[in-house]
Amino acid sequence: MTVLPAPMSPRFDQDWIRAAGRYFPLVGSLIGATGAGVLLCAHKIWPGAIAAMLAVATTVIMTGALHEDGLADTADGLFGGRNRTQRLAIFKDSRLGTYGAVALCLTFGLRVAALASAPPMVGAAALIAAHGLARASLLVVMAFLPYGGDIATARTVYPERKFSAATMVLAGVMAVLAFAWLAAIAPAAAALGLTLAGSLAIAPPLAAWRLIGGYTGDILGATEQMVEVGVLLGAAGLL
Repeated sequence: MTVLPAPMSPRFDQDWIRAAGRYFPLVGSLIGATGAGVLLCAHKIWPGAIAAMLAVATTVIMTGALHEDGLADTADGLFGGRNRTQRLAIFKDSRLGTYGAVALCLTFGLRVAALASAPPMVGAAALIAAHGLARASLLVVMAFLPYGGDIATARTVYPERKFSAATMVLAGVMAVLAFAWLAAIAPAAAALGLTLAGSLAIAPPLAAWRLIGGYTGDILGATEQMVEVGVLLGAAGLL
């Protein structure tokens, strides 16, 4: 989930996503908290737009632009391909197309603009909420949709079995905790962000289900990005 170094288990399980999925919202919250810290510190030196850009850049660097890459491939594949085979081929292509470039510019710009428009504390809380909820959304997509890519060429082994009820409950609790600060200091903005996040996040998996038959890693990345955008847009409104 990040580019940060971590010890490797000698008993690595190929079904690692099912085992680690319950912690995805926690990892997201930590990423958001790091961005929130950068945002609050940067606000003491620079105007809001610069502070917001540094905060968003920090979260992108921490994840190695993993989800941004998924968003770009999703936009290129779903809009640029004419059939399932072409779309899956574009997903595997490392080159950036027009649709992907436009999607990246829009989502990065919206996140920065939303953070710059919100009070610093609200923006910091929104970063934690956005990243925690965004990682929880990955579990929801994998729980309800089949894998739609080519398993033989997939870079990640996605689970064939569904997540356990305990995993989903624990991930849900962590997502709620990630949202707690924002809900406490800006309840109307939190409600708007939750509504926008849900409305935007449903688009990539639904389109993927119709066009390629299920999710891929790129679809998960696009879903994560839509949740981030939705929560941050909510934080900038109804204050």
